[in-house]
Amino acid sequence: MSMKKSVSVALALAFAASLTACAPEVGSEAWCKKLEDKPKGDWTANEATDYAKHCVFK
Repeated sequence: MSMKKSVSVALALAFAASLTACAPEVGSEAWCKKLEDKPKGDWTANEATDYAKHCVFK
């Protein structure tokens, strides 16, 4: 693998890791609040299931 390609891959991985580090953990108070502020029509099926599991039926 060339040096330029290696650097590009490393930067892409670092960027992806930085995005996931900012998201609150599923089920945390911050996550529940964030989802409450999001329009329910924009929730995914997984988000709705996790919200019910972690925020409603604690």
